[in-house]
Amino acid sequence: MTAPLDVPGSAEQARPEAVAELAKNSDRGRSLGQIAWMRLRQDKVAMIGGGFVVFMALVAVFAPLIVRFLGHPPNTWNLDVIDPILSTANSPWGGMSADHLLGVEPVTGRDIFSRIVYGARISMLIGFLATLVSVVIGTVMGIVAGYFGGWVDAVISRLMDIFLAFPLLLFAMALVGVIPDAAFGLQGNGLRIAILVFIIGFFNWPYIGRIIRGQTLSLREREFVEASRSLGASNFYILRKELLPNLVAPILVYATLLIPTNILFEAALSFLGVGVEPPTATWGGMLSEAVDFYNAAPNFMLAPGLAIFLTVLAFNLFGDGLRDALDPRTQS
Repeated sequence: MTAPLDVPGSAEQARPEAVAELAKNSDRGRSLGQIAWMRLRQDKVAMIGGGFVVFMALVAVFAPLIVRFLGHPPNTWNLDVIDPILSTANSPWGGMSADHLLGVEPVTGRDIFSRIVYGARISMLIGFLATLVSVVIGTVMGIVAGYFGGWVDAVISRLMDIFLAFPLLLFAMALVGVIPDAAFGLQGNGLRIAILVFIIGFFNWPYIGRIIRGQTLSLREREFVEASRSLGASNFYILRKELLPNLVAPILVYATLLIPTNILFEAALSFLGVGVEPPTATWGGMLSEAVDFYNAAPNFMLAPGLAIFLTVLAFNLFGDGLRDALDPRTQS
C-alpha cells in the first residue's frame, strides 16, 4: 500500500484565503473591458438600473408603435370621457381603464399613457444630445488644459469658473423666451429643442472639463507618455493615442451621471413654461398642467412625476455601478 502523494501547497490552496486569491487571479488574461463587464454584471442594482434605461430608450424610439397598440394619439381630445360639470374623468381612478392605462387628463381627456410615452422622446433626446455636447467640449478643454498647463491651463480654468458661476436657469429662461419662429433652418419645436440642447450642453461642460483636467494632470507624467515624447511623438498624437484612451472610463461614468441632470433641467424648463411648446407632450409640461388638478386627479401628477423619478434614479444607479466596475481599485 503506497502512501498518498503529498502535493506541495495542496493544503494551503484549500484554505479560503487561497481560494479568494485564485479568484482574483482569474482576471488575468482578460481585457479591461471584460473585467469591467464582469464586475458590472455582479452589481444587480446597477444592472436593474441599466435595464430600465434601455427600456426607456426603446420606449422613446418605438413610441408611435406602442401608442398605436396600447393608447390613443397623444394630442387627441377625448371629451366623451370627461364630466362636463367637474371637467374630470367621468369614471373612477382618473379614468384608468383598458383603453386608458394611466387615465386621462382633466378638461381635455387626452390619454396620459400616450403622453408619457411621447414625453420620453423629448426628455431622452434632449438629455442625450445635451450630454454629448458637454462631453465633447469638456473633454477637449480638459485634456488641453491638463496636458499643456501654464497659461493655457490658467485661461481655460478661469473660463470654467466663469461658466460655473453663470446663472444658467435664468439665462435659459430669458433666451428660450425670445426664440423667433424660425432660425438656422429650423422652426417651431425643432428650433426650441436645438436651443435647449445648446444651452444645457454648452453651459454644463466645465463639470466634466474639471474631471478630465485632473485626470490628465496625473497621466501626463506617466512613463508611457514620457516614452512617446522621447520618441518624437507630436502633442496631437500623445493627446489622441496615449491620453484619450485612458480617459474613456471617467468620460463614460460622468456622462451617465450627467444625463439625468440634463433630463431634470429640461423638465424644470418645461415646468416653468419655457421648454417645448404645447401641445407637444413633455414630462415637465405635464407636471405644470397637473398643478391645478392634483386633488381631483392625482394620477395626472403622479404619472409624469414617477416617470422622471424612475428614469433619473435608473441613470444614477447605473452610473454608480459603472464607476465601481471601471475603477481598478474596486474589489470584486
